Amino acid sequence: MPPPHLMLIAGEPSGDLLGAEIMAALKALTGGTIKMTGVGGVHMAEQGMVSLYSLDATAIMGIQEALPKIPAILRQIRELADYARRERPDAVVLIDAPDFTHRVAKRLKKVAPDIPVIKYVAPQVWATRPWRAKKLGRIIDHQLALLPFEPKFFEGYDLPTTFVGHPAVERIDRGDGAAFRARHNIASDARTLCVLMGSRSMEVKHLGDVFAETARRLGTDLDNLHCVLPTVPHVAPKVRALAENWPTPVTVVEGPEEKAGAFAACEVALAASGTVSTELAMAGVPTVIAYKLGAITSWIGLKLLMTDYVTLINIIQGKAIMPEYFAENCTPENLTAAVSELLTSEAAREAQRSEMNQALTEMGMGGEAPSIRAARAILDVIGLEPEV
Repeated sequence: MPPPHLMLIAGEPSGDLLGAEIMAALKALTGGTIKMTGVGGVHMAEQGMVSLYSLDATAIMGIQEALPKIPAILRQIRELADYARRERPDAVVLIDAPDFTHRVAKRLKKVAPDIPVIKYVAPQVWATRPWRAKKLGRIIDHQLALLPFEPKFFEGYDLPTTFVGHPAVERIDRGDGAAFRARHNIASDARTLCVLMGSRSMEVKHLGDVFAETARRLGTDLDNLHCVLPTVPHVAPKVRALAENWPTPVTVVEGPEEKAGAFAACEVALAASGTVSTELAMAGVPTVIAYKLGAITSWIGLKLLMTDYVTLINIIQGKAIMPEYFAENCTPENLTAAVSELLTSEAAREAQRSEMNQALTEMGMGGEAPSIRAARAILDVIGLEPEV
């Protein structure tokens, strides 16, 4: 009897990491007796994936960049569906990148409707576009969800969904706060504020001045404040330029190891909304969340939003554990008041940590690794019992 065959398709680098974790888990649960083909990047290649084409072909951001590549993308979609039709995998697992993978799923249902299609991750249509869930049920047979409330939502649209947990909870990178302070000459008794402006140029542009004024006010009100700004290479020059004239001592760092050290060294964080909020929660850093874009973009985004909160920790708990300040509410006055309360009150910091831990537990922290749970769910869909 031939080994089970899964076709895994990642559409962008973030999905490549998810795919690699699933591949490792599938090999562990099957004793390595499983065939995996499809598309991935460097991480999936490390797990043995020989991609049908380069991940760069579909990992495209921005309309201007995408337009000239549309013919190639459409060709990749057809070729992936035709490959599945010829090779007959036990299931096709589509990893994140909904703009691309949902089109693959649609094509698969036309040329090979009997092959189960599994989607990992369930798209967050509940947040802005719930009506899309009905369409998903026509092209997806089973979903793997990161958030505990998602299965119930998708049940209403007859789309079987299994909660497997958030992958971030198995990627905790504990930094050394004392070593970080020593390395960057930050006094052991300094109040430390971690400031994260975001990883996109537009985020830095819109938040930079607001965060600078917030730091000025905090530096005036509080003694011995030191700001630490973790950033990424492509926006680091802008972040450094914005931080040049801050009234408080500033340390700007780059890279995952330095970011982990900064989280461990800082008492409180002020962060642009995004996945970093979950990383800060896992590091136990009480946080204030902010976001500001152009007036029209912000207005449209808030009108489409179907949830009371944007930050995952807050959505899961149903309350503003991490204070959120968006659009016109993202002001130095509001941010200064919220950050100051956390910096000056250990009770406030501890209360937020306790709530964050409850939310993280709901997201799967402390239980079986989400990648293992995802692999078990995939094997269940194809009717294969794991060996362990």
